[in-house]
Amino acid sequence: MKKKLFSLMVLMLLPMGILLAADPVPPKGFRSIFNGKDLAGWYGWNPHSSIKLKDEKLEANLKKQKEEFSKTWKVEDGELVNGGDGPYATSAEEFGDIELLIEYKTVAKADSGIYLRGTPQVQIWDINQPSLEKAPDRNPNRGSGGLFNNTPKSKGRDPLVVADKPFGEWNSFRIKQVGAQTWVWLNEKLVVDNAVMENFWDRKMPLPAKGPIMLQTHGGEIRWRNIFVRDINAEEAKKLLGK
Repeated sequence: MKKKLFSLMVLMLLPMGILLAADPVPPKGFRSIFNGKDLAGWYGWNPHSSIKLKDEKLEANLKKQKEEFSKTWKVEDGELVNGGDGPYATSAEEFGDIELLIEYKTVAKADSGIYLRGTPQVQIWDINQPSLEKAPDRNPNRGSGGLFNNTPKSKGRDPLVVADKPFGEWNSFRIKQVGAQTWVWLNEKLVVDNAVMENFWDRKMPLPAKGPIMLQTHGGEIRWRNIFVRDINAEEAKKLLGK
């Protein structure tokens, strides 16, 4: 009885954040790549600021970004949080053919996305922004989830439907990628159906066989949670590609 009372007293003295930040529980067949407690397994990298650098300049740039990461990203209530600036959250692990589950919540005028194999991107918009005549290929009001960095008017660049939830609510992505073929569901609605993700860095080259997952930050707060991955084996990949 005394042991039970002591345990109860210890729990009452613990900060609420510790009690609420339980380990993420992945669905069967998936594994968590964000522990909900700290930045372990992630580092800072914005490839746009370093892609043309070489040797010492590249090393210095990457070192600086890694140092900035812990200053611009934090873990809060089991969520990976960024205020809208700094390098992107980049997974230390690299992935090939996968199914990715991830949830996000953002704010007005923010612009974000998910880089697959280090390549942009499954787009996240503020869908309340109108289309503009001076930027005919930039249409946030068509919804999030499209492969925005593909060639304009190509398959998958704009989502099939608008599936975004209102600000303040969590959105959930399910993404499958086999080779360069990509499927995206946003809030259980299919928004990209078997479209090729182009290699933004060199469109003449195929998508890399492996690369990190990168969570973009750009212009406003973004929160991520429940980041789960399932590796797709060769047999399943063949079925998905119809081979």
